[in-house]
Amino acid sequence: MNSISLTAKAVSRGLLMTAVSGFVFSQYSLAAEQAASEQANTDKVERIEVTGSRIQRADLETASPVTTISADTIVAQGYTSVDQLLQDQTSMAGAPIGSTTNNGSDGVAQVDLRGMGSQRTLVLLNGRRMVNSGSGADSAVDLNSIPVSMIQRVEILKDGASAVYGSDAIAGVVNIITKKDFEGFQLDAKSSTTDKGDGQTYELSGLYGFNTKNGGNYTVGAAFSKRNGVIQGDRDWTESGASSFIPEGALNGMRSAADGSWYARDYGYDYTQDSYYQTPSKRYSLFANMTQELNDDMVLTGDFLYTKRKSHQQMAAQPADIFLDVCTDTLTSNCVTLDSAMTAAGITADANGQVEYRQRTNDVGDRIYTQDTDTYRASLGLQGDLNVANGMRWDVSYTYGKNKATTGTENSINATWMADAIYADQDAWFYSDNVPTDAIDDISYTESNSGGNEQHDVQANLSGDLFQVSGGAVSYAIGAEYRYEEGFYTPDPIIVAGESTAAQQDPTKGHYDVISFYQEVSVPFTEKLTGDFAFRYDEYDTFGKASTWKVGLTYRITDDLMLRGVTATGFRAPSISELYGGNSGSYDYLDDPWGNAQDSQLLVNYTSDDDLKPEESESFTAGFVYSPSYLEGFSTTVDYWKFNITNAISRVDVQANLNACYNGDAEACSAVGITEAEGVAGDLSGLTAALTNIGTLKTSGVDINVKYAFTGLGLDWSINNDATYLIEHIEDGIDYVDYVDGNMGGYAKWRNNFSITASQDDWSIMYYNRYISSMRDYSADDGSRADSVLYHNIVGTYHFTDNLSVSAGVKNFTDEDPSYVSNGSDGGTSPQVYDVVGRQIYGNVSYKF
Repeated sequence: MNSISLTAKAVSRGLLMTAVSGFVFSQYSLAAEQAASEQANTDKVERIEVTGSRIQRADLETASPVTTISADTIVAQGYTSVDQLLQDQTSMAGAPIGSTTNNGSDGVAQVDLRGMGSQRTLVLLNGRRMVNSGSGADSAVDLNSIPVSMIQRVEILKDGASAVYGSDAIAGVVNIITKKDFEGFQLDAKSSTTDKGDGQTYELSGLYGFNTKNGGNYTVGAAFSKRNGVIQGDRDWTESGASSFIPEGALNGMRSAADGSWYARDYGYDYTQDSYYQTPSKRYSLFANMTQELNDDMVLTGDFLYTKRKSHQQMAAQPADIFLDVCTDTLTSNCVTLDSAMTAAGITADANGQVEYRQRTNDVGDRIYTQDTDTYRASLGLQGDLNVANGMRWDVSYTYGKNKATTGTENSINATWMADAIYADQDAWFYSDNVPTDAIDDISYTESNSGGNEQHDVQANLSGDLFQVSGGAVSYAIGAEYRYEEGFYTPDPIIVAGESTAAQQDPTKGHYDVISFYQEVSVPFTEKLTGDFAFRYDEYDTFGKASTWKVGLTYRITDDLMLRGVTATGFRAPSISELYGGNSGSYDYLDDPWGNAQDSQLLVNYTSDDDLKPEESESFTAGFVYSPSYLEGFSTTVDYWKFNITNAISRVDVQANLNACYNGDAEACSAVGITEAEGVAGDLSGLTAALTNIGTLKTSGVDINVKYAFTGLGLDWSINNDATYLIEHIEDGIDYVDYVDGNMGGYAKWRNNFSITASQDDWSIMYYNRYISSMRDYSADDGSRADSVLYHNIVGTYHFTDNLSVSAGVKNFTDEDPSYVSNGSDGGTSPQVYDVVGRQIYGNVSYKF
């Protein structure tokens, strides 16, 4: 791409916006002159940067709704991972993968704001991008790479922010602020266990910080955490599995009897005895923050993070599905012979001259998925002040991130080797109840994959006040950014060749870069009305340019009541895996309306496309902030929000097309590759889900927050209630509101979090609960509903001294069972929606000296 042309176009657009802004500003010049001297004396309030804007402000209540979660809240509620903290927020929906995702997660934990997909929520660390991380060529941040112990607060921006931050911020932004300006040494120890005696978690962290005589602060920390597993079969509410893959093996659905005859398979294998609800992991983290004054007008800042994660998941032994050639007059080797007992039972070759042999390879051992990941991130920034005009602040920064991963699967089965073993001794396979002992090593192997991600990000910003008007200072921020992203994923050669009994997958490798220019302006039209305007121009070397804008207004009717609203456009660039991922197989939980499939997990071929275009979005929020002067300590916010995504990069809804095809829709059949084989409709052997820009997504709802702090009965009280009401969530024409499913997760109409804290001097007690309303079971034909749930939690904290504090609590105090989901991804429920671990007791000890 012509970089000169690129820069020229971007600068010309920026100059055009500046010229337009200047015309508007000139209308206020007279008022500015009159108010300048007066404002100079009053505009000395400290300003800080708020998530969602690069303009530093004195007022934290901006046009954009932001939820802030403090470190004290994180500790009190017993969170040991960032994904648990975020997934419990009412603004989350869908099925974000995390600690309770046993199948296909690779140990990754992600956030899914509004249920719009983890790839549409931007994750920042101290206001700057975090490298995508996981098993390789990832499209989102693995939250496991950020230890809870280093967090000072988490800010969740709940409207579109592409005009400020660029791609991926369609649904909003999660900005994780780390601890800094710390002095002393602090040691924290946390632990938890379930009342069943499993699922223990441990975390030990240390933080040390010191100030220097020349205006510096250096803070360093280390953390270790461990999470033990919870087996599905150890919970009495778990629905038993019924897989068609049984240890005894089945030939065309028939199994052999002791007398040599064959009969139809008469039971399904219960795989829940081998699979996890909570997956084990270990994490080792080092982190550091520094602030160093170089002179009165210049400060050097930096932060560093390194996390090693070792995790694993466990599933029942590999289900081997082998198509075997049948011997004929012309094919006499590398084939199986159908004896008279088999043919008498109706076992015959299909149109391809093959029979299907299915076996659960228990004698080889359970599938153990392992991950060893390393994530590095370092950021260095230089900022200063210029005594020019009304004052300017500048900053430049460079951020580097790298993630590398080695993943594997123990006890994998090579389909080619297994077929050869069967050809060599078919009686030993067909007429025994297990894998022949001498064949175990011949058919199994340990799968080994590698992957990684790399990011370079350079930014330069300039901000300050242009001039004064009667309502205050007209503020601005302008800047430029260059970002380079690279990713790869290299599956095991056996997987690439399609010789494994697991799904085939192609390698992924690619990169892209983007250069961006942006500006923001905040205009106090009057003392009551303020407008915020942002514009951004991005140009990618993959698909070209994208322009986005954002307009926000706040109107303070009285000192007690403020109205606010934001409208914005956004975009999301296609990720490396979406562009260059090739084909890969996925076993999805689907319902075969023809009834031909023997299992609910059907093989679907996922395809990518290097010609994908960016997603485009429009977002709108409107609401109010009310803090009545007559009721000190009380405040409430109500915000309506709406998002509309077009050209969404998504896969077709396979289940919807299955149903439509069954009802006679030929286009639906073609869309997912359903054909007719041997005169029988509903051949799903070529089931495909293509990745295209045909998707749409519309979602809307209302967020409500109420806070009240007061004194009564000799105690200090604090009440907080967060609620989200979901109005619509329509993906590709299907409204998922009030539905739950094993694949898509849950889109409850109501989610509510309530907490009340009573404290006095050295102690405090908090009761908090989490409510999820009932939802319709998406895959149930009888219109049944998954029950609503209310999780009760309680925690107490005691400060023995100023340096020593202890807290202890219970989560899910009443040990609520998760709601039943007919197409649940595990154990008859959706672990990403409901608590599948059960009652937990936790504690924390903190000592500072």
